[in-house]
Amino acid sequence: MKFGVVVFPGSNCDQDMVDVLENLKARHKNEVVKLWHKDHDLQGCDFIILPGGFSYGDYLRSGAIARFSPIMQQVSEFADKGGFVLGVCNGFQILCEANLLPGTLLHNNTRKFICKNVYIKAVSDEFLITSKLNTHKALKIPIAHGEGKFFAPDQAMREIYQYNQIVFKYCDEKAVVTFDANPNGSLDCIAGISNRRKNVFGMMPHPERAADTLLGNTDGLLIFESIFNSIEIFN
Repeated sequence: MKFGVVVFPGSNCDQDMVDVLENLKARHKNEVVKLWHKDHDLQGCDFIILPGGFSYGDYLRSGAIARFSPIMQQVSEFADKGGFVLGVCNGFQILCEANLLPGTLLHNNTRKFICKNVYIKAVSDEFLITSKLNTHKALKIPIAHGEGKFFAPDQAMREIYQYNQIVFKYCDEKAVVTFDANPNGSLDCIAGISNRRKNVFGMMPHPERAADTLLGNTDGLLIFESIFNSIEIFN
């Protein structure tokens, strides 16, 4: 399994993502490479990750400029052919801007940057990134964003529910979805979604920041283990 982590000007979570995947090599024999935003070659990667950060300084809107980076043409073609893509935080914003995922990410209700641990729960264990998750258990995962409020028009929301595209929702520590546990005002407490084909995923919380005992939290590892679990079954 070969992972490609795309690096944009302003990315700051790319190395965190690489480190987590490198640390899982012993169990899964995966390979990890960094892909520069000006590249035109995905180097034969099986799974593409758009990491968090502030691509192009978040000018205009978060992800609005990165969406036009040369490599995004290859990422879009890869996704159209069924390739797996995950966007975390800024990566989620870029995927929405590139129309690889529905909706958009707006300024938090507070209009402030929020950096803290939150709880999320998987809506279903049928997604590639949730296959090893207990849908009745909350995961403690950090967020760090100023524009994390998921929004989509009424028709788009109806389609998101129709095609079961909601991956994660914000919840309390007992896995109860409640607006009080919603840190940014996202519609229906949505923390992550997929495309209709279930091969492109976006989430605002950072699982790579909760994947090491040195960080005092390994809940995020379950998401990465889900990816490997699904790929191994698929193969």
